[in-house]
Amino acid sequence: MINEEIIIAGFGGQGVLSMGKILAYSGLMSGLEVSWMPSYGPEMRGGTANVTVILSKERISSPILTSYDTAIILNQQSLDKFENTVKPGGILIYDPSGISNPPTRHDLNIFSVEATKAATERNMSKIFNMIVLGGYLKVNPVVSLDHIEAGLKKSLPERHHNLIPANIEGLKLGSELIQRINLYKEAC
Repeated sequence: MINEEIIIAGFGGQGVLSMGKILAYSGLMSGLEVSWMPSYGPEMRGGTANVTVILSKERISSPILTSYDTAIILNQQSLDKFENTVKPGGILIYDPSGISNPPTRHDLNIFSVEATKAATERNMSKIFNMIVLGGYLKVNPVVSLDHIEAGLKKSLPERHHNLIPANIEGLKLGSELIQRINLYKEAC
């Protein structure tokens, strides 16, 4: 049974809200119950932004959460705020370019995806968030690539549908770049 509670957090302008929206639409296309709840400061671009996404086979009782199965973190400020909200045994994914003090918890499955570096090297900065999302979906395939493509078609304005192939390329790249960070220790 799928019941995945996700927080995606970073700076405004990194595609945090878009990543959550695409994941939510993809969940809908998969026939799942979905909650998408954004949170951002009044400054938007450059300020902090996060979004909670819940994907479930069951009806979702509340979109408000205090702990998560997965945290996707794109800057140090968000890591400081959300690392301790991930449930033991959960997943934490981060882009190391925005992190000066990496996660240290030993009760999480921690992964790194160098999305900023890859997007910059390939002149694909607009799909940085899709590289991160591709890494997450490699680790936890809660929705299929077909459903992500359908979610992109639903969430992007039609005038931007020509960007869908580049977004799919970003997803595939992220699935190749994701690296496990071995801190996890089983509880005895």
